[in-house]
Amino acid sequence: MATNPYMDRAPYRAPDFALTIDGRDITPSIDARLESLSLSECRGNESDQLDLVLNDSDGAVRLPPRGAEIALRLGWAGQTLIDKGLFTVDEVEHSGSPDQVHIRARAADMRKSLRIRRDQSWHGTTLGDIVGAIAKRHELQGRVDAALSSVKIGHIDQTGESDLHFLTRLATQHDAVATVKKERLVFLPINGTRSSSGQALAKVTISRDDGDQHRFHISDRDSYSGVRAYWHDAGRARRRGVLVGKKGHEKRLKDTYGSEADALAAARAEMNRIARGAATLELTLALGRPELMPQTPVTVKGFKSDVDGTAWLVVKVHHHLGDGGLTTRVELETGAVPDDTTQEDDATGDSSSIGSDD
Repeated sequence: MATNPYMDRAPYRAPDFALTIDGRDITPSIDARLESLSLSECRGNESDQLDLVLNDSDGAVRLPPRGAEIALRLGWAGQTLIDKGLFTVDEVEHSGSPDQVHIRARAADMRKSLRIRRDQSWHGTTLGDIVGAIAKRHELQGRVDAALSSVKIGHIDQTGESDLHFLTRLATQHDAVATVKKERLVFLPINGTRSSSGQALAKVTISRDDGDQHRFHISDRDSYSGVRAYWHDAGRARRRGVLVGKKGHEKRLKDTYGSEADALAAARAEMNRIARGAATLELTLALGRPELMPQTPVTVKGFKSDVDGTAWLVVKVHHHLGDGGLTTRVELETGAVPDDTTQEDDATGDSSSIGSDD
């Protein structure tokens, strides 16, 4: 378990970074000009974003071309800098006075080809085969978690839908994350704790002494007892239902799925989402933690017992380097999932009372 590695050298800490553009190290030339650096890292299909603000009071800054690739490493002087990935410049702005250059870049691997709409039907296959085929189409390395790779897909249509949207839909149905990181198309459980390369992310401990702001929120507004999903039973020519959780205050999914397995996966995924979102925690760390990234498992101490006793998972991270030093704002949700008690409705049960197909 990783505690804060910087606390014992806090009186001497100094933020550090390294930037390259199209493979050329530009750190020495912009070090004195850098007014702020902000990095947002997100889970799923949201693109990571890097924002740079440079002082151009002497007019000597050359504007980078759109499409240029920026690599960032971030951390503290005297420590190994953390590789934060590769970004593609897609917005450049010059403003004044005072003269400044604003550069916005997004995760480089979110390829335009992934956003092209296409039509395809997938039949008698698995999640692993689907992700592998799409990865090959875009010259990416496919990586699917072992727990998901063998999940059978009887039939699913991709109609007028981009590969990115289609993968996101599949991920939502199976409580997973589909994203592109470092030339890899990854499909991982949303509560998994591995990086895109398959390496286990070390659990991090955050103390209340590490930060200067926090917000813990818990609500039972959406405390459903279970989730019900419906599927079309072609053999009986009617709609049937499955329930994940318990009867009572149930959430009912509006879609009708093509098989019992698909309906069950969708219901289980939604039940897990409800459970994870019941408690959230936001922390602003005065001493930045550049090693934090989405999916990092976190434990906290020094807060209320309900907070300290919860297993947390990082959802979003925002690192900021500026006049106030290097700070980190992190959003977390509970990493736990509910007991998977499942009940199947019979053909004459609940589904017929709400309008079945017979």
